[in-house]
Amino acid sequence: MSKKLPKGFLWGGATADFQYEGGFNESGRGLLSHDYETDGSKEHPRHHTMKMPDGSIIEPKSSFILADSVPTEAEPVFLDDEYYPSHNAVDFYHHYKEDIKLMAGMGFNIFRFSVCWSRIFPTGEEAEPNAAGLKFYDDVINEMAKYNMEPLITICHDEMPMNLALKYNGWTSRKVIDAYVKYAKTLFEHFGNRCKYWLTFNEINAVRGFGPTGVRNSEGQDRYQADHNMFVASAKAVKLGHKLIPGSQFGTMFAMSGAYPATCKPEDMFHYLQEKRENWYFIDIMGRGYYPEYAAELLQRHNVKELHMEPEDAQILKEGQLDYIAFSYYRSNTTKAGDDWFNVGGDSNPYLKETPWGWPVDPLGLRYTMNEVYDRIQKPIFIVENGMGAVDKADENDYVEDDYRIDYLKDHLSAMADAINIDHVPCLGYTMWAPIDLVSLSTGEMKKRYGFVYVDMDDKGHGTLKRTPKKSYNWMKHIIETNGSALDE
Repeated sequence: MSKKLPKGFLWGGATADFQYEGGFNESGRGLLSHDYETDGSKEHPRHHTMKMPDGSIIEPKSSFILADSVPTEAEPVFLDDEYYPSHNAVDFYHHYKEDIKLMAGMGFNIFRFSVCWSRIFPTGEEAEPNAAGLKFYDDVINEMAKYNMEPLITICHDEMPMNLALKYNGWTSRKVIDAYVKYAKTLFEHFGNRCKYWLTFNEINAVRGFGPTGVRNSEGQDRYQADHNMFVASAKAVKLGHKLIPGSQFGTMFAMSGAYPATCKPEDMFHYLQEKRENWYFIDIMGRGYYPEYAAELLQRHNVKELHMEPEDAQILKEGQLDYIAFSYYRSNTTKAGDDWFNVGGDSNPYLKETPWGWPVDPLGLRYTMNEVYDRIQKPIFIVENGMGAVDKADENDYVEDDYRIDYLKDHLSAMADAINIDHVPCLGYTMWAPIDLVSLSTGEMKKRYGFVYVDMDDKGHGTLKRTPKKSYNWMKHIIETNGSALDE
């Protein structure tokens, strides 16, 4: 079967503002919940820097994979001896014309980026949006239009204005729903005539804790109350977006690492069923518009006594269902009876090779996941993140021979094409993470590189920021210009 993809397939790349954009003190941008998050590594997890009333400093781990709860009395503080990657990232803010030109050079017809909430509403509660912030994204979208590149806008990518986190304990408060809907409405009214595809949230099934959700308690009651409030906010935004932007398409992005039972032992199989529901819970509610029956058992397992819901919430969820299911896919893992419950990760698979960061490489798992999601929800899917973090060795000209990335992408794109052409899974497109090197979310490093384009910057932000296409750049250009048929070569 040919790997050539259907006409109109969307090819592109994906980024997040706090990992890519920079411009920390520009265009009136307010403080963001990620701004107090340090760099880190596989051995030394990222953390927030917080001050207690007695003046002591605490460092709660901040990655959603390792999210510590934050004491109520702790206040965020910047320390002179720490590096905060979100402040400068790789400075897309000043390099957007160059970066968009590089993406266009590969043939991208779509670019997924996130709008920085605090660049539009610095505290989240202003009466009017920040005009300078809107202008920046106007400039970005207008630059994309020169190359016939569509925007795919993530409204909220694991972040919020710091004021909303400190004042309301983030998404635990319904006041944040109102702030989000006002923010979304502003984006729809300002960019809606130029943007068809939207994502209400990023990896909503995995994010938790202070940085991504503004919530101090990363587990239990607060986490799942915050999730419910995000479900309602998303549904309200979808309904409003459909009204304001005829023909618009809305999704939410879910972290869909593949999962397999470690053995066929019945106890392992049942644990696998429950582990899968850790993610289906989110997709079922947002994709079908109602809470599934198994939700009661899942919430009980997480020590959730009762979620606060308003009488109108059920109807809001029903009317604000997603149009498509977007997800990230990086790896697969195994699970067995007795393992902890979580949405991302698990045990290694002895049949798979791993990246230097211990992520199993499983191309067939992508085809499996595409089929699994579509079979369950029966709505189009969109692969909005996939890629391989690796240590790239640049030569004296900053050129990288990244054959390992080419091999990874060829295998995964071939599996995607098989799901589309053989299994007939409707897939809108593929946006690879990330087209230009940026700061890693999980570790805060630069050396964990994903891009087709090398950025001269080290883990502490030192470097010229010069952009140089890697070997994979021209390889991907050929794949896109043949709409996938070159995967057969």
